[in-house]
Amino acid sequence: MTVICPTVTVETPKEYAEQLATVTRFAERIHVDVADDTFTPRQLLPLAQIYLPEGVTSDIHVMLTNPFAELMTLISLQPNLVVVHAEAKGNLAKGMAELQKVGIKAGIALLPDTPVASAAKLIPKADHVLIFAGKLGYQGGEADMTQTTKIAEIRALNPTCEIGWDGGVNDQNAAELMAAGVTVLNVGGYIHHATDPAAAYARLVNI
Repeated sequence: MTVICPTVTVETPKEYAEQLATVTRFAERIHVDVADDTFTPRQLLPLAQIYLPEGVTSDIHVMLTNPFAELMTLISLQPNLVVVHAEAKGNLAKGMAELQKVGIKAGIALLPDTPVASAAKLIPKADHVLIFAGKLGYQGGEADMTQTTKIAEIRALNPTCEIGWDGGVNDQNAAELMAAGVTVLNVGGYIHHATDPAAAYARLVNI
């Protein structure tokens, strides 16, 4: 079954508290974005200021140039899953293994221009592979549906991992993404920009 996972993408502690308060009213799982202004065009709330809500499964999407420089902070937060980018610097395989050693799932994300083959050594080790198909560091972008061609390649390398999608999910493309094999839909603008975020989330769940 596909999971609908609202995203939290903010710059300030006030926005963070507001978006958390919104999505934790109805979501069982959330996706928290952190980013520097080098890997992405926009700096988000620093990892040191992140806290995770109780009673909700929380994933962290780390859009940092050197994500595992923050390994101990990530471990201290005890998320369900940490997703780092295949394009990032550092020993990603080692960092992923360190997370898994302490019971935190490890994921790898691919930007639109990144071929699956370039991460062929990391994908078999991952619990989750995230296909990024939107605008890095922002909510409310348009989904690049051509990225669904990566799904079969990912499955060939890792038949059991979760496959996530981040970018432009809405009620017009969710069914197509699910049918293509996406198992976690990370949803930002469609929920947060809605007049009734809970109703927007419910529409995707019903799909």
